[in-house]
Amino acid sequence: MSNPTAKPSPATPKPIKDPPTDLESIALIDASLTLPRFTTDDAWTLGCALRTRLLPIATPVVISISLANANQPLFHSCTHSGVMPDNDSWVARKRKTVLRWGCSTWYMHCKFAGDEVAFREKYGLGGSAGEYAIHGGGIPIRVKGVEGVVAVVVVSGLKQHQDHAVVVEIIRELYC
Repeated sequence: MSNPTAKPSPATPKPIKDPPTDLESIALIDASLTLPRFTTDDAWTLGCALRTRLLPIATPVVISISLANANQPLFHSCTHSGVMPDNDSWVARKRKTVLRWGCSTWYMHCKFAGDEVAFREKYGLGGSAGEYAIHGGGIPIRVKGVEGVVAVVVVSGLKQHQDHAVVVEIIRELYC
């Protein structure tokens, strides 16, 4: 006889494959994520797909999708309770990095081997360096025939290489 008060066991999370760390491969992946279109419906679909993909993982994660030109949120959700205000700070910092350099935050992380001092000095950021994050999870959304970054997708809460890889995985599943 089964226990009617027992909670069902969570689904076993599908592993997130490690992304490459060499700049050429990362740049090719970033460039391959140019979409045929990106509307509010696409943002909703992408955000929901990311959340569904991440729900089996017990770690609380923030998923944020916003327009590039106005910081207008198109999708913002958490996977589980326990997300801290710091997660939204990471979202903002990753987003700002994507918009300034036009590439994924994972690319910037690998470019500087995670050395935030070298990053700060290379770009003369001084005290404003803390406004940027060179940790994976921020991905630019480009649209074919449109100049520049249209939107930014950020995942924050997993290990940074997983934050990056899951966004790439889901965009590829939906659009490529």
